[in-house]
Amino acid sequence: MKTLRDSIRSPFWRAAFRLYVALVVAVAVLPFCYAVFSSLLTGSALADVRDATLAGLSFANYPALFGSGQYFGHSILNSLMVASAVVAASLLLGVTAAYALGRIEFRGRGLLLMAILAVSMFPQVAVLAGMYEVMRVLGLYNKALGLVLPYMLFTLPFTVWVLTTFMRELPKELEEAAIMDGCSPWRVLVDVFMPLLWPVLVSVGLLAFVAAWNEFLFALTFVNQDTGRTVPVAISLIGGGATSHELPWGKLMAASVLVTLPLVALVMVFQRKIVSGLTAGAVKG
Repeated sequence: MKTLRDSIRSPFWRAAFRLYVALVVAVAVLPFCYAVFSSLLTGSALADVRDATLAGLSFANYPALFGSGQYFGHSILNSLMVASAVVAASLLLGVTAAYALGRIEFRGRGLLLMAILAVSMFPQVAVLAGMYEVMRVLGLYNKALGLVLPYMLFTLPFTVWVLTTFMRELPKELEEAAIMDGCSPWRVLVDVFMPLLWPVLVSVGLLAFVAAWNEFLFALTFVNQDTGRTVPVAISLIGGGATSHELPWGKLMAASVLVTLPLVALVMVFQRKIVSGLTAGAVKG
């Protein structure tokens, strides 16, 4: 009698699984391939991509984004600066908060964790008016780096929760041995726990970077100067008030490709750390 494992290993199921994987990859990759191909088209070729030929491909849309009077380069630098600052702040505050919440017993710890989780459940629109007043009072309105504060609303709770979960799984014996050797809590965190948390830190940091890089609503509301805008807002403003038939689709696609490439590069560089970070703590014993 065939077991379930033998059935799965049969040629039919292996072929079905490969077909399923190919379908998933196609759904994930084909839109990006279409964007890359469309970004290389200009003029009438954009009207019907099916009639485009390799001879008609051109990189003209890419330098057009950085031409005279364009602020797309500033937008990329602003997004890079803001996203990097958000990651640094989220990891610093997240690691220290996770150490306190995961390793130190105190009254109200569970309630505090629930409060942190509740903050992440609020939609951005619900806190937009209040955050606007905070930004204005603190003098952060219309400043690119000022976006770090509202971005922390959705990156910090996630960071704290994930790091707290993994911090709890670390062996107590390591901490007790370090304390016996005279290490302070800060040295225990930095010298003992941090090397063990690197895969998780990379995973959480990358997710925070992606969230900050792609954020649109806060960036659109709190910055209205062309030189201070981030990439998502800059892309939405390409073409101004043109109709869908008049929009410069080639430039839009080129901008979308350029914005996606840094994220793809980060994933490729840190893919091993990401996988080990996401699976860390999944198996105990």
